[in-house]
Amino acid sequence: MKILVADKISSKGVEYLRKQAGFEVIEGYGSSPEKVLELVKDVHAIAVRSETKVTKEVIAAAPLLKVVGRAGVGVDNVDVEAATDRGVVVMNTPAGNTIATAELTFTHILCGARPVPQAAASMKAGAWDRKSFSGIELFRKTLGVIGLGRIGGEVAKRAIAFGMRVLAYDPYLAPSRAKAMQVEIATLDEILAQADYITVHMPLTEDTKYMIDETAFEKCKKGLRIFNCARGGIIKESALIEALKSGKVAAAGLDVYEDEPLAKDSPLRSMPNVVLTPHLGASTAEAQESVGIEIAEQITDVLKGGVIRNAVNMPSLDAVMLKTLTPYINLGAKLGTLVQQISPKQISTLRITYWGKIVDLDANTITRAIQRGYLRRVSGNEVNFVNAPSLMHRLGIQVETVKSNNDCGYTELMAVDAITPDGKIFSAQGTLIGKNAQPRIVNINSREVEVLAEGGLVVLENSDVPGMVGTIGTILGKDRVNIADMSLSRLTPGGTAYMVVRVDTEPSEAARKEIKEHPAIKMAKFVQL
Repeated sequence: MKILVADKISSKGVEYLRKQAGFEVIEGYGSSPEKVLELVKDVHAIAVRSETKVTKEVIAAAPLLKVVGRAGVGVDNVDVEAATDRGVVVMNTPAGNTIATAELTFTHILCGARPVPQAAASMKAGAWDRKSFSGIELFRKTLGVIGLGRIGGEVAKRAIAFGMRVLAYDPYLAPSRAKAMQVEIATLDEILAQADYITVHMPLTEDTKYMIDETAFEKCKKGLRIFNCARGGIIKESALIEALKSGKVAAAGLDVYEDEPLAKDSPLRSMPNVVLTPHLGASTAEAQESVGIEIAEQITDVLKGGVIRNAVNMPSLDAVMLKTLTPYINLGAKLGTLVQQISPKQISTLRITYWGKIVDLDANTITRAIQRGYLRRVSGNEVNFVNAPSLMHRLGIQVETVKSNNDCGYTELMAVDAITPDGKIFSAQGTLIGKNAQPRIVNINSREVEVLAEGGLVVLENSDVPGMVGTIGTILGKDRVNIADMSLSRLTPGGTAYMVVRVDTEPSEAARKEIKEHPAIKMAKFVQL
C-alpha cells in the first residue's frame, strides 16, 4: 500500500510507516494543489498537518483512498463531508498538542505582563533602556478563560499556580466540574467586565466567530491584556487593532489569525504592545513527535483492518457491523444535534432511551454518535466517537442510557432528553422508516411530528390561531426560502401548536426576526442537522 505524507511530520512517524508497517511512503512536502492531485491517484492514505488542503477534488482523484490522518487537532483543511460520502475515514490526534498549546498560551500571558520580547529586541539593538519596559504582575490578577476544555483547563491550572483568580466562561460546563478545577463560573459579560487578562480556547463555530468584537471590548477594563492561541476569528482583528490604538487593550498575544499567513501589511505587525507567533501552538519537539507517531499508528491500524481510533466521522467498528449500524448512527447524531439546538446551553443530564430492535444492537456506538451529535456545535472538530464521552464528562453532563421493552408505537425508536439542573426536559425522538431506512423525527418536546431528519428545520411553537401556516409560508417565500415539507401538531384546539418546517436554505436574519416578532409565535428556532 502507498501512503502520501503531504506535510512534514515527525521522522519517527514516517519511519514507522515505512519500516514497521511496510508501506511505500511518498514524502510530498510543500506540493502545490495541482501536484497533490497527481500524487494521490494511487495512494491508500494521506497524512497531513495544517498546510495541505484535502479538498473534495483531492478525494475524488484518489479512488484507492481509505484514510486521511491529521497530525494535530483541527481538521479544517479536510473536507470531512466529502470523505464521509466516499467512506474515507478522517482521523486526528486530539490530545497530542494539549500541553504544548497551553504552555505557549501561558508564555504569551507572561509576555503580555512583562514585555520580554520587546526588551530583548532593544538590547540586541544596542540600547540599555530600563524605563520603557516596565510590566505588571500576574499575582492576584483576574484571568478570564473563555472555553474550559482540555487546553483551557491546563491554562487555568497554571494561572492558579501563579496566584491568579480564574474566571471561566463555558456555557456547557457544569458547576460541579468548575468547582473541581478551582475556577469560578462566570458569564461572558462578567469576564469582560472583571478580567485583567483574557485567553480564548473555543473552537471556531458560528457561535464563537467574532465572539470578542467592538461591543465586547467596550465592556472591558481599560488596560486589558488579551490572548488567542486557539483559532483565528474568535477575536475580531479589526476591533482588536482599534482597542490597542485607544489603550483599552494594553497588550495582546496572538498565535492564530483570521487569514494565515498574516498579511505583511497587517497593522498588528507594527504595534509595539503586541507579541505575534506564526501558529506555533503544537510546535514543540515532544508534541510533533507524539502526533507524528500517533497518526502513523492510527493509519496503519485502519489499513491493516485494526481498530479505528480518533476518527471524526466513523465509529470504531469492523466493516460488517458498521454497515448494520450506520443508519442508526446517522439518526442518533441528528437527534443529538437537534436536542442541543433546542435546549438551554447548560444541562445536567443527557438521557437516551432505546426501544425495539435497537435494544439488541451495539447501543454503545449509537450512544457515542448521539453524544458526538450533541457536542458537534459545542466542541467543533475536537469531538469524535472516541472522546465524546470524556468531553461530556468534562462538561459535567451525566449520560444515562435506558433500554425499554415497553410498547412505543414503533418497531424501533430512540429518544434523546436534555435535562436542565432545575429539571426541565427538552427532547426529540426518531425512527427509521421504509426499506431505505430513512431517518425521521417523530416527536419534539412531547409533540408528535413527522419530518425527514435532513437539512435545516424551522421549529416553531405558536398559539393555535388561523392563518399561521400561511403566515410562515409567506415570510419564508419573501425570503426566497423553499419549503421541503411541513409537520403540524397540537394537543387541543386553540391551545399551543407546534410547526416543524423543513427548508432547503437557511432563512435570513431578517426573516427569522420577522417570525420571532409575530405575536402568535412563542418560540422559533432554526436547527441545522
